[in-house]
Amino acid sequence: MLLHFQYKPLYKEKKLPGWSFSFYYKKQRLTGNYLSDGTIEWLSSIHEETDRELLEKQIHELMLFHVYDN
Repeated sequence: MLLHFQYKPLYKEKKLPGWSFSFYYKKQRLTGNYLSDGTIEWLSSIHEETDRELLEKQIHELMLFHVYDN
């Protein structure tokens, strides 16, 4: 489960899509960028590929809810 999910615009100009995000997972703070095409650019290392797939799915759902449904 993701804890304390936060996001903010990647660019100061809000017209450009892209967001930076951070959250905690298994007591580790993870960060990355969510690009306009849905690509996730990780800034933190994730040790297990199964965790990466699960996290990316949850991030996509959160971004759809918080950013695109507004």
